[in-house]
Amino acid sequence: MPYAAITYRVKPGHEDDIAEIFAGFQRADTPDFTGDDGEAAGRLLGTGVFIKDDVIVRVIHYEGDFAAVGKHMAAQKGVHMLEQQLAPYLAEQRETDSAEGFAAYFRDATMRSISQLTMDTHPAKV
Repeated sequence: MPYAAITYRVKPGHEDDIAEIFAGFQRADTPDFTGDDGEAAGRLLGTGVFIKDDVIVRVIHYEGDFAAVGKHMAAQKGVHMLEQQLAPYLAEQRETDSAEGFAAYFRDATMRSISQLTMDTHPAKV
């Protein structure tokens, strides 16, 4: 089950304000998401958000089609509320009001994965 990481650049010195915003995040209405065809495309297994100075990293644990994760999240009310609250702290503004704009940001802000190790890939797997 893969992981993905999304980056946010923020203005330094606001870590506590930003942490408070994320503490009130309204979770997705369902962890299950569909593809463009309406069929099941995967599931969100968990997320974690980390901040250091001017960088936020959101780690997403999921199964299925990652592109469908972005589309699913773009349709979530809580995501748009978070984006509005986070806007004053962003180093660069971005267009996330529309589903297309959010999906484009989500895609462009995804970090390149260079290693993902799990129990399933461990050589001593029993």
